[in-house]
Amino acid sequence: MIIGITGGIGSGKTTLSDLLRSNGYPVYDTDKEARRLQNENAALIDQTKALFGADIYKDGELDRATVASMVFRQPELLKQLSALVHPVVKEDFKEWASSFNSTGLIFIESAVLFEGKFNLLTDKVILVTAAEDVRINRVMKRDGLTKEQVVSRIKNQIPDAIKAQKSDLVIYTDQGLPDDVLKSIIIWQD
Repeated sequence: MIIGITGGIGSGKTTLSDLLRSNGYPVYDTDKEARRLQNENAALIDQTKALFGADIYKDGELDRATVASMVFRQPELLKQLSALVHPVVKEDFKEWASSFNSTGLIFIESAVLFEGKFNLLTDKVILVTAAEDVRINRVMKRDGLTKEQVVSRIKNQIPDAIKAQKSDLVIYTDQGLPDDVLKSIIIWQD
């Protein structure tokens, strides 16, 4: 069974993923793998250079800070980049997922699970959420971003209220992960 984990920036989805990994569950992190693929997949590199210019790569690595500063101010550019990256990540995930026993639980973590249609690859979806001010403060502290930068990123994601309607389980993390969070998830293992 494939379970999607989603939530807005600063919601705590990575904390949940880390807990799952520490308990032996495989978790595919779409953000991490997208970064890897943007630096390794030749076709994706060529398409990204065509979109942003050849100098968007420095010493063989995508200049993510420059890309972020551009796409979060220009929603159309973000859509174009997503249209390049998401199909490559989906194929990589399918290959990764095929290596696991079909009777266990595997997870895919993605902030843009619904936006990128990664939910179509899942059997169940978990939304990890927290109050917006909690999320903003977490990200400002974690990433050193300004409040305006965090709010700009939040505006590019589907609101959690809409994601909750499409999810099988909603986990609230204003006070951190609930103690019984694993029990809420592993019921799907049977």
